[in-house]
Amino acid sequence: MKATIHIQNNSFTVDFSKPIDISIPVRNTEDATRAWYVPAASIEPVTMGDWVGSVEAGNSVNFKNIFFNPHAHGTHTECVGHISRENVSVNQHLKQFMFMAALISIEPEHVNGDAVITLAQLQNSLHNFSQIDALVIRTLPNFETKLFQNYSNTNPAFIDSESIAYLNQLGVRHLLIDTPSVDKEKDNGELLFHKAFWEYPNNIQYDKTITEFVFIESKVPDGLYLLNLQIGAIENDAAPSKPILYAIE
Repeated sequence: MKATIHIQNNSFTVDFSKPIDISIPVRNTEDATRAWYVPAASIEPVTMGDWVGSVEAGNSVNFKNIFFNPHAHGTHTECVGHISRENVSVNQHLKQFMFMAALISIEPEHVNGDAVITLAQLQNSLHNFSQIDALVIRTLPNFETKLFQNYSNTNPAFIDSESIAYLNQLGVRHLLIDTPSVDKEKDNGELLFHKAFWEYPNNIQYDKTITEFVFIESKVPDGLYLLNLQIGAIENDAAPSKPILYAIE
C-alpha cells in the first residue's frame, strides 16, 4: 500500500504496508521497562464476589483492570501539562498525527559523571536537515536491554537544554527519545529542557510534545521518515503512545 505525500513543494513515496513500530508496550512483568521508582504495571481480572473476569477461570470473557503510570511504564507522549500548574491534556492539544521526522543516533558525551546529548552533537547529526516537524533520538549503544530495563537510580542520558534554540530553528515541535526523560533523573526539580522546550511559563507552546521511552531497532537506518504519532484517548498530561515510522522512498 503505497502513497505519494506532498509536503512543502516536495513529493515523497511512502509504503504504508511497512510500518516501523518504535513503541514499548505496557507489560505487567517484573522485567518490563520502567522508571521513576514505581513497581511494574498491574493487569488483573476484575473480581466481583465469586465472579472473576477471566476465561481461564471459567467465565465467558476476559475483563481486566490495568494500573500503570504513563510516565513510568512504556512509551508515552506528554504535553506542557506535565510541568504546568494548569491541568493541560495532551489529548486536547495533539490534533495532528503525521509529521516529517529525522531519526538520528547519538552516543552521549560523559560530562561530570552524566551522559549528555550536547548541542554540538545535535548540530553534527542534523546538519543535512533543514526543516523537520519531529526529531527521533536513538542513544548509543543501542542494546535490546532497553526493552527490559528498570531505569530507576541509573542516571540515564539526557539532553542539554542549550540545544533548544537550535531545535526551534529546525522547526522541531515533536521530540522523541529512547530514555525515560529529556532531563536528568535527579535535577532538584529544575526540568530545564522541559521548560525551555515548552517555553514555560512565559510563552507556552501547547501543541509541542515530548515522547519518551521509544525503542528503535539498530537495523533501522538514520534518515528522514514519515512519523505517525498516535496516543491513547486519555485526558491527562501524558498518555501511552504508539509512534510509527515509515521510510521515505
